[in-house]
Amino acid sequence: MKITSFLLALSLCQFVHAVDRVTGRVDATRSETIAPNAMAATSQPLATQIALDIMKSGGNAIDAAIAANAALGLMEPTGSGIGGDLFAIVWDAKSKKLYGLNASGRSPKGLSYNKLKKELKQLDREFLPPYGMLPINVPGAVDGWFELHKRFGKLDMQKILSPTIKYAEDGFPVSELIAHYWNLSVPRLSPQPGAFVEHFTINGKAPKKGEMFRNPALADTYKLIAQNGRDAFYKGKIARAIDLFMKKNGGYLRYEDLAEHTSEWVEPLGVEYKGHTLWELPPNGQGIAALQMLQILKNFDLDAMGFNSVEALHTLFEAKKLAFEDRAHFYADLAFGKQPIQGLISQNYGKERAKLIGERAAKRVDAGNPALYEGDTIYLTTADEEGNMVSLIQSNYRGMGSGVVVPGLGFVFQDRGQLFSMDRKHANVYAPGKRPFHTIIPAFVTKNGEPYISFGLMGGAMQPQGHVQILVNIVDFGMNLQEAGDAPRWQHFGSTEPTESSTSFLEDGGYVEVEDGVPYQTIRDLMQMGHKVRYGLGGYGGYQAIMRDSEQGVYYGASESRKDGMAAGY
Repeated sequence: MKITSFLLALSLCQFVHAVDRVTGRVDATRSETIAPNAMAATSQPLATQIALDIMKSGGNAIDAAIAANAALGLMEPTGSGIGGDLFAIVWDAKSKKLYGLNASGRSPKGLSYNKLKKELKQLDREFLPPYGMLPINVPGAVDGWFELHKRFGKLDMQKILSPTIKYAEDGFPVSELIAHYWNLSVPRLSPQPGAFVEHFTINGKAPKKGEMFRNPALADTYKLIAQNGRDAFYKGKIARAIDLFMKKNGGYLRYEDLAEHTSEWVEPLGVEYKGHTLWELPPNGQGIAALQMLQILKNFDLDAMGFNSVEALHTLFEAKKLAFEDRAHFYADLAFGKQPIQGLISQNYGKERAKLIGERAAKRVDAGNPALYEGDTIYLTTADEEGNMVSLIQSNYRGMGSGVVVPGLGFVFQDRGQLFSMDRKHANVYAPGKRPFHTIIPAFVTKNGEPYISFGLMGGAMQPQGHVQILVNIVDFGMNLQEAGDAPRWQHFGSTEPTESSTSFLEDGGYVEVEDGVPYQTIRDLMQMGHKVRYGLGGYGGYQAIMRDSEQGVYYGASESRKDGMAAGY
């Protein structure tokens, strides 16, 4: 009798566990968040709550996105801040149209190529360094906020920034993963010029998980911006403080660089994939690499191959290699030279590149000839009851950026200039007043001309690879919004970088890192095909997403299970 009862209890336990994940995917971490009026998904729960509070108090998705970005600049300085740049895609419910904003900054006009070359020679370097003064460009984020606000915002900027100002003054508890990255950054950045230690450590150390952290200097900076607008940053007290500090400490950024800065409204570029259109922004970002991959992948039946199958993964890896060689050679600031963008994302070019995918892993991969076909980081997304949706990404690059902090301002300058090439023949070669190649990319999906998914997946070169994996998981493999982000990911390394020589190409095939969910037998089979594969514990990006169900009039939210954040709505 006891044995029978035990077996019955065991079978009931097995039954309970079997239905814990309704769709049967053992890697699914939780259900999607579903709400009728509004949704926000960010990488820090307090920032998500701020976004919702802004919308509850009469603001729209644009106001909420700015408020959340400001909060993340305080709460997640390991990936963002007003010393960095911003890109956004906005679905405007009134005009029923997508708008793209490139709010990235340019290199100092007083730093010529020859002068930079001399500086690098003194440092015994061939490429720009990751830290210090040389990789600093004009920060574009604040101007990006005000461009978004001027065109689409509802609440005044003081109300939008006030929640973060209060947290900056009173303090907030640092979340787990952010504390981890903060701790890694402090030894690298503490020696840099300025007040990094004063503003971003507690007695010389990074704050620990759960420890309260305050940044009153950033609160004062936000107050100036809220009261006096974007000119407070680019033409007022903040700009003058930056100019004075740079002159005293060997930097090249000047008042004139800040005063002359402008953002650019751009037309998003889209590629149709099995009834869904993925939209990305044109270069100087890397978003169209995802579009190039899709144009290659539509020539294969991934659905029939199956999720995590040898055939599907091989095809995805090879498509990435092909797209990234073009990324290394053609993606640059379009104001400094025409590039064959329409050719790169054309269906016919994708079809020709797809023919290069064979049964074995390619070792050598060159850039193509798209002219023949011519005709780090935080990510957040918000959506409101009017139907507006915002896909926004913002970064200092390399986590906390250059390490340079002007005393009293409370933010770190980005080091995005490190992504310039020093090869004079390269499209992405350094020049004064030029925007460098950018890794941060927001994404948006429409379906039948209607808004469908606002999403992003932060993390350097992982981003276009991640965008494609998310869309393929949803479209080809039938996953829901949360499962698409929870599913095991892969990342290919070794492609030519936009900082390298114009004659460089992939010679050894690179290697791929995969998460634990990829079966070992699959990895063995991929190795037999010539792929170098290894397991990797991190670096797979940070995913946030909102999906619009127009039939039911509700939003679905999903948040990265590998990060600290959350999706929430009301």
